[in-house]
Amino acid sequence: MNPPLAERLRPQNLDEYIGQTHLVGKGAVLRKMIDAGRVPSIIFWGPPGVGKTTLANIIANTVKAPFYRMSAINSGVKDVREVIEKAKNNRFFEAASPILFIDEIHRFSKSQQDSLLSAVETGAITLIGATTENPSFEVIRPLLSRCQVYVLKPMEKKDLQRLLDRALSEDIVLKEKHIEVKETGALFRFSGGDARKLLNILDLIVSAEVTEPIVITDKRVTERLQENPAAYDKGGEMHYDIISAFIKSIRGSDPDAAIYWLARMVAGGEDPKFIARRLVISAAEDIGLANPNALLLANACFDTLQKIGWPEGRIVLAETTVYLATSPKSNSAYLSIDKAIALVGETGNLPVPLHLRNAPTALMKELDYGKSYQYAHDFENNFVQQEYLPREVKGKRFWEPQQNAAETKLAEWMKRLWGDKKDRETK
Repeated sequence: MNPPLAERLRPQNLDEYIGQTHLVGKGAVLRKMIDAGRVPSIIFWGPPGVGKTTLANIIANTVKAPFYRMSAINSGVKDVREVIEKAKNNRFFEAASPILFIDEIHRFSKSQQDSLLSAVETGAITLIGATTENPSFEVIRPLLSRCQVYVLKPMEKKDLQRLLDRALSEDIVLKEKHIEVKETGALFRFSGGDARKLLNILDLIVSAEVTEPIVITDKRVTERLQENPAAYDKGGEMHYDIISAFIKSIRGSDPDAAIYWLARMVAGGEDPKFIARRLVISAAEDIGLANPNALLLANACFDTLQKIGWPEGRIVLAETTVYLATSPKSNSAYLSIDKAIALVGETGNLPVPLHLRNAPTALMKELDYGKSYQYAHDFENNFVQQEYLPREVKGKRFWEPQQNAAETKLAEWMKRLWGDKKDRETK
């Protein structure tokens, strides 16, 4: 039985590698280091299917270094130490440092990452980590400072076309078939810049046809994927579609649907921290000022998840999901910051009014920095009416309270303090 198309077409060298020309194209920084045989410890950050694992393999082959691979999902500190010890023992004099490739390094705990530090620092191993998450948040600072971070981008349309052409002309199975590609729109759209997904879809389309010629059209691709969506997505889960349905169910105040989509992600092996981060975003973006406690709970969920781990973490995610879904909704804060950013883009760097400026020196005081500023706490209700915006945008309104109990109360308080001053100035 033949291996999957994506495996059959896995590049073996940089000349076969498609995409990421900003890193491995002729004259690019990483290409120069690989060609010179001097590769530092690296973290590849990018979405699934853009060639992180393949590039790690190619580097090891090119510099002729022993290659050890681990998955952060099923490896512990003991496993890391054993691999490092094995790599040390197998290193020959003047040979390139063994390469330890860790897939999904963002799933490593702090103690697991700590266990890598000494070996990376002394050069006993060259670490190559792959992550789909921002390493600034997921990789401990001491380890991050010892690694070069390279961002891998989703494949562009021209890269997907090259990959498709290569598959049809070079693959030992496909080149023996009569395949006619009439349309590529759906093929590339469903791939989403993911090389592996493109090849899996192509494999699915071809294997489903019993007669030749096999004609690939947008309609046929869409029909085949609707019949068998699990065939073209890692782990049988449509990662981005499901998280979208999850967040939209929370936004739509449907706790049952939200829990269902949460269960789909849990059953599909989704990274719990990815779910928790999206809950924090939803709490700020969709619930917002209608229930500020939602953001506190979402943050507590994220912290608790890291303390207790899995499988108990699913309960914490479920509690937060239900709470957010059943909370009143408001996006007033989200709209206000976008409105303000848009105005900043239009008006540029307007000067700060003199009375709001700090005056740490005598010269600044002579220039009236801070003059006439009124300290709010010296007045009744800790408030005094004065202008806080630049003169050019005086009276602009960004935050508009929405119809919910919490914001109605805030709006009433603002009305009590400001009266109709701001409303009058915007008219």
